[in-house]
Amino acid sequence: MLVDRARSAGLRLTGEGGLLQMLTKRVLESVFAGEITDHVSYEKHDPAGKNSGNSRNGTRAMTVLTDVGPVQVRVPRDTEGGFEP
Repeated sequence: MLVDRARSAGLRLTGEGGLLQMLTKRVLESVFAGEITDHVSYEKHDPAGKNSGNSRNGTRAMTVLTDVGPVQVRVPRDTEGGFEP
């Protein structure tokens, strides 16, 4: 089980750098990846996006305040600057 593995590795479950915070980061970044795909209308690395007018343009750091505390995430950007998660 994930919790047992985290405990045996000496990882805290809650708090700064804990398992719950790390899982929250992963979930948020996965959601953002899905949202940017919907926003630019093509999958990452899909040739259909070439010369589409709006493309992925890296990521930026953002701190999201969550129930498990502040979580530092990478938020995708688009070339037109219109993507807001």
